[in-house]
Amino acid sequence: MGMRPLCSAQYEKIFNTTRIPGVQKDHIRHLGDSRHVAVFHRGRFFRVGTHSRSGLLPPRALEQQFQRILDDPSPACPHEEHLAALTAAPRDLWAQVRRSLKTQAEDALEAVEGAAFFVSLDSEPQGLTREDPAASLDAYAHALLAGRGHDRWFDKSFTLIVFSNGKLGLNVEHSWADCPISGHMWEFTLATECFQLGYSADGHCKGHPDPSLPKPQRLHWDLPEKVHLSISLALRGAKTLSGDIDCHVFPFSHFGKSFIKRCHLSSDSFIQMALQLAHFRDRGQFCLTYESTMTRLFLEGRTETVRSCTKEACSFVNAMEDKGKTDPQCLALLRLAVDKHQALLKAAMSGQGVDRHLFALYIVSQFLHLQSPFLDQVHSEQWQLATSQIPVQQIHLFDVHNHPDYVSSGGGFGPVDDHGYGVSYIFMGDNTITFHISSKKSSTKTDSHRLGQHIEDALLDMASLFQEGKRLKQGCRGLGEDSGYRCGSLPCHSRGSRAPTTSTNF
Repeated sequence: MGMRPLCSAQYEKIFNTTRIPGVQKDHIRHLGDSRHVAVFHRGRFFRVGTHSRSGLLPPRALEQQFQRILDDPSPACPHEEHLAALTAAPRDLWAQVRRSLKTQAEDALEAVEGAAFFVSLDSEPQGLTREDPAASLDAYAHALLAGRGHDRWFDKSFTLIVFSNGKLGLNVEHSWADCPISGHMWEFTLATECFQLGYSADGHCKGHPDPSLPKPQRLHWDLPEKVHLSISLALRGAKTLSGDIDCHVFPFSHFGKSFIKRCHLSSDSFIQMALQLAHFRDRGQFCLTYESTMTRLFLEGRTETVRSCTKEACSFVNAMEDKGKTDPQCLALLRLAVDKHQALLKAAMSGQGVDRHLFALYIVSQFLHLQSPFLDQVHSEQWQLATSQIPVQQIHLFDVHNHPDYVSSGGGFGPVDDHGYGVSYIFMGDNTITFHISSKKSSTKTDSHRLGQHIEDALLDMASLFQEGKRLKQGCRGLGEDSGYRCGSLPCHSRGSRAPTTSTNF
């Protein structure tokens, strides 16, 4: 970060890592090396080797192996198709069933859990379409976040999801690392595929196939009768979770970080204040707000919380909603709110936050069997607005102006509260911000599309506090509601969590 080194311990667990369910607690299993990936296609599991005697297989050889799986006509065995739904089930249930699998299908289970990562070859197309950009992006996000409930191994460090039309993304398990780690890896992956590896004129990966490679190994699961009911219960629960997630992804292309910088404001703080204004308009009240920031200035640091809903932020929002307040008054309050947010952000990054400290005290109190009403109250607080910025860490890998179709549209995560929102955002180049909004359809208080419209309105209203923004707002209002899809760059790929609380990346 500038000239300051950041702890890179999380990178070690990108590959060969699985979350193992336990009755009382889970644990992370990490292998020093793995020379295969586990592949799921049409309800069947395969083991695909990634190495030959000379090293990693080249792309054309891997393409050949995946094509062999696509061409394999063998059907899925009974209950095999829905087996992965267990990874979305309550952890106690999955832990008990896994013990049975360890004795009845140990080799197959080890092939999945010991894989470098999990690959899902989906049978349906996904991705942005020009015919219906809004709905197609929403469906893209939902497919990566939850899928159909049984076609992702949610415990693997990440599942690489490839759709039938070649679009792809990640579903990332969250306990082993935080978003910047998988994001860093995915930026490198996309840039390497697009600008270095490439394809031949006939659409194949460059290079030559290797007929001598053994065919992918079909995994066989000897599932005992008592497991069948557990799989059915897990599938029902996973489908309910998946069907309840309301995902909305939209690019805001009226302005981006370059305009915010010209206003002499922090771009992240500006967005956080816009989210406060949008949420207040959506719900008519303020709420406890979570923004994640990294603490990797410290050894094995993970995250700390920035509580963005400050008194200064509330004063700014109230002023924006007060017809009697002038633009200069609102602007002055905005600058105060941004300054406060920046102070909290810097404190959190430098180890001066409060939430991880309080959480550690809560854990100690539980271990010592000490009652603390204060810590119980803090631990029970609901984050009705959970937010996070997806960082672009390797700007030099992408040429936004000459290759706008190769810009990642970031990633998202599910809501952490039944009546709350999950909101992530990424600055794409200088003039676009893409938002990922999630909520639960079962809640009568939330609507992801409604909040999205409030976010767009809030950003334009805040921009109009500045002279340049007034002209911007007048021009934008005449473009129509879907102008962001027409004006912005079209994301080509996606990067992307055990059911609704883990992250997706596009």
